[in-house]
Amino acid sequence: MPTLLNTLSHQIYLSAPLFVLILLGYCLTHVGKWPATISEGMNRFVFNVALPCMLFRVMSDFYKSPPVDFRLLLAFFGSCLLVFIVGRILATHIFKLDGVAGSVFALGGIFSNNVMLGIPVATALLGTEALPSVALVLVFNSLILWTLLTLSVEWAKQGNVSQKGLGRTLISVLKNPLIIGILSGTAWSFLQRPLPLIAAEPLRMLASIAAPLSLITLGMSLAHYRVREGLKESYTICVLKLIFQPMTVWAIAWLTDLPPLESKVVVLLGSMAVGVNVYLMSQKFNVITGPAAASMLFSTIFAAITTPLWMMLMSLAGY
Repeated sequence: MPTLLNTLSHQIYLSAPLFVLILLGYCLTHVGKWPATISEGMNRFVFNVALPCMLFRVMSDFYKSPPVDFRLLLAFFGSCLLVFIVGRILATHIFKLDGVAGSVFALGGIFSNNVMLGIPVATALLGTEALPSVALVLVFNSLILWTLLTLSVEWAKQGNVSQKGLGRTLISVLKNPLIIGILSGTAWSFLQRPLPLIAAEPLRMLASIAAPLSLITLGMSLAHYRVREGLKESYTICVLKLIFQPMTVWAIAWLTDLPPLESKVVVLLGSMAVGVNVYLMSQKFNVITGPAAASMLFSTIFAAITTPLWMMLMSLAGY
């Protein structure tokens, strides 16, 4: 028992500063009354500049890293498909949601906050050597999960799937600044040479502020959401996201004999809180906006314990 408690407390200790920054951002808005325009501007800077620069810098040195095992994609996105199906079943039979609302509900169980939360937590708990694996998941994350949502929503609305809808999804993914940063950094790594100092130093400085600034911005954003409705649905989404998905990811990683580092990366990413895109989709389709907002807030709070717990369990299992 002391070993279990020591291991868990160590994992929580490592991740605690990250959640302190989230709390700081929340307090700046909720207590300090900072206007929404500030968090919107900071969010735009983090998403469009700081994080893409950090990912470009990481991936530009990809040629120096040991090869990433691509089976991690099977483990992560295989779990997403399974959890999404379970989410759709629960939405239909337990909460009596229609096809569109059920699709957004199920998306909440699989769409992690892998950018603003996943990258800093992975760096803190697993080290910078985990970032190439994180980046590989990010490259395919939006494309695969948005495609899955598009298929589910269009089928619910029309009974079929259009090429136009899938094309719009692909174009929006390719315009994503994070994907641009990852792909352009990977392209540079093929040259197998370091970045020139005039580019490397500004990128290093931007990379150093990307993670903490993203966490503060996340906290500021959470302060704007109201959580007074659909609590049963939001708690169910949290269970799917924080417990069922990482459990499913780990099972597939074990079945495919995925190496330890990649296994820990995909379980960690699967255990992250619900991403803000789920709330944006709920607004777009005007369905379950309350549960989407609540699940994002609650899962961020709960993840401060559940993610270190998953990392502890994997460490005890020999990963």
